[in-house]
Amino acid sequence: MSIKIGDIVTRPSYGRDLLFRVISINTNEKGEHYATLYGEDVRLIADAPFFDLEVVSRIEREQRLKKEDELLEQSLSLIQQDYHLVRQKSEYTATNGYSHSHRFFQMPGKVLHLDGDPNYLRKCLMLYEKIGIPVYGVHCLEKEMPHRIGKLIDEVRPDLLVITGHDAYSRSKGKKTDLMAYRHSGHFVQTVQEARKKVPHRDQLVIFAGACQSHFESLIAAGANFASSPARVNIHALDPVYIVSRISFTPFTDDINVWDVLKNTLTGDKGLGGIQTRGLLRTGMPYHPQDDE
Repeated sequence: MSIKIGDIVTRPSYGRDLLFRVISINTNEKGEHYATLYGEDVRLIADAPFFDLEVVSRIEREQRLKKEDELLEQSLSLIQQDYHLVRQKSEYTATNGYSHSHRFFQMPGKVLHLDGDPNYLRKCLMLYEKIGIPVYGVHCLEKEMPHRIGKLIDEVRPDLLVITGHDAYSRSKGKKTDLMAYRHSGHFVQTVQEARKKVPHRDQLVIFAGACQSHFESLIAAGANFASSPARVNIHALDPVYIVSRISFTPFTDDINVWDVLKNTLTGDKGLGGIQTRGLLRTGMPYHPQDDE
């Protein structure tokens, strides 16, 4: 079988349930070829022998991409719906129940998004841009994140921090409670801890951390407000964007209803969880649009 880096493949032994992108090809001690894979739709990393890989046809890939686009539109629609509700509430409050007509402006929370996958980062940045959230995106390998996060926080001064990429739990390496049994959960935990050295308060820097099957409890204990994955399931690539968008567009006078956030994600409460957190949106006035000159 001819498998190349960049090929889109499925695994017959798993019922061809997910699409993967081949990111590297290696040989084990027995001389057998295997590939390291990144999930195309979910934040999962996996290794698979060549004999358990099938290259996906162009037609099948286009069909799955169409379904992925539908999920993207679904996520975008939910975020925009939430934003419009927040906008209406802010307008009512800022105008003292519509008793005056002063125009106002809003300052949503600024996001620093670290992503171990450049393709997912691009998709996430596109979504942030569509919904109007200020964001600074950085592609960074998971193992490098703990060493880079401190300087990035100093430079960007974010209100929200996303630490994500790819992860996986391996039963052969230990129990689900054992952090060493995960591909990158340890790196995510270290990154959260380094971020909390810079900004200890959970409402001054709101953190989402984790990817598919990540060690949820350790990430929350390290200082994350929201994390994956309570039931060690796969999460969708865009779920972190939905969660931080809700926080960014929730007024700082309001608490985040954790269940309201989780129920509208593509993954749900099996893949995502969090703690009570305050919103970050601030409303100001007056708003005077400047003429372009």
